Amino acid sequence: MRCVVAPPSTSTTAAAAGRLCFPPRRSSPDCTDLSLVPTHANTPRRRLRATARDAADDAAALMVARAEAGDLDEAQSLWTQLLHSSAAPRLLSVAPRLLRAYARLGRPDEVLLAARELSLRSPSSARAVYPLAVSCLGDAGELASMEAAALEMGRRGLRVGPATGDAFLRAYAAWGTVPQMEAAYRRHKRTTGLVPSAAAIRAVAAAYIARKKYFKLGAFARDAGMERRRDVGTLLWNLYLLSFAANFRMKSLQRVFLEMVGSGPGGGGGVRVRPDLTTFNVRAAAFSKMCMFWDLHLTADHMRRDGVAPDLVTHGCFVDAYVERRLARNLTFAFDRLGHGGAEPVVATDGIVFEAFGKGGFHASSEALMESAGGKRRWTYYKLLGVVYLSKTHRRNQVFWNY
Repeated sequence: MRCVVAPPSTSTTAAAAGRLCFPPRRSSPDCTDLSLVPTHANTPRRRLRATARDAADDAAALMVARAEAGDLDEAQSLWTQLLHSSAAPRLLSVAPRLLRAYARLGRPDEVLLAARELSLRSPSSARAVYPLAVSCLGDAGELASMEAAALEMGRRGLRVGPATGDAFLRAYAAWGTVPQMEAAYRRHKRTTGLVPSAAAIRAVAAAYIARKKYFKLGAFARDAGMERRRDVGTLLWNLYLLSFAANFRMKSLQRVFLEMVGSGPGGGGGVRVRPDLTTFNVRAAAFSKMCMFWDLHLTADHMRRDGVAPDLVTHGCFVDAYVERRLARNLTFAFDRLGHGGAEPVVATDGIVFEAFGKGGFHASSEALMESAGGKRRWTYYKLLGVVYLSKTHRRNQVFWNY
């Protein structure tokens, strides 16, 4: 307490009072001390919401983990609890992993049931859940269940978009027959009005190549719009070239290549495309199989003129052709024509070429050698040539046995 002296007064009572005492004044809080200011994050209600959100995330993660581990009963129990709670919106974020796990374990009925229940709980999520279910079922090869999911989409008034159409096409290319795949392609064009994406085009091409349907591969490439599409125009042209190269129709191969680089796609309102490394290697692989050395060297000159660097596949085409004709001693001349013999080996060719022609002997041996070295040695095309072939193949060609 603080004491002050009272002013003089005529009253004896006041005079006797002499000193008056007042309670101490409370100091005002410092405005810079933020710990005294209540925040919304520190309120009990906000803390309870954060705790509930964390618990829901943990339960959803546990549900996905149990499903991926094969414990479907526990996963379904957690799904039911979360679906009928305030954490139901969390299920949409974990649905991709959960539905993919169900499809992988051979439970397409659970995929459809989860899509229905989540769509009933949140009708706005049906637009994302059903395309996801179609994709998961298609990747697992459950074609009948995938069609059932598509029918449910139609009953709910959901439009089949390009992504769903691509999922159908990829599924039938991987798991269906050629007539089924072609029917899915026609339905894709009719329902979406668009041509397939690059991934779906590769899936269809792989299906045709696996069944040696090269004529149908060429027809598909032309129908998919290789003269109109700028995004995958080069891919479709390469597939069109591959349809002739794999059948060794060399005159048609040359004609189509001239159309590609000349007046074909560039004229008449088409989209001009430039040959890439895969384009040249498709031709080089066919020339190598046929041992057409003049065309191989013309291909190397064209690549050098267009600024396209050869890769291990290109060098392998030259090596395999020369070794086939027992001309291994002339390989250094061929590598000099390619002009990148001292570069580090790389493979930049589209893998669809290997599905048609396979890997050449030099290509496969070089990859095995580099893999066994484990990156401890810097390789070049010349070094691979010396280790893989010139040290043994050329010597084998010069040995004469005397009996």
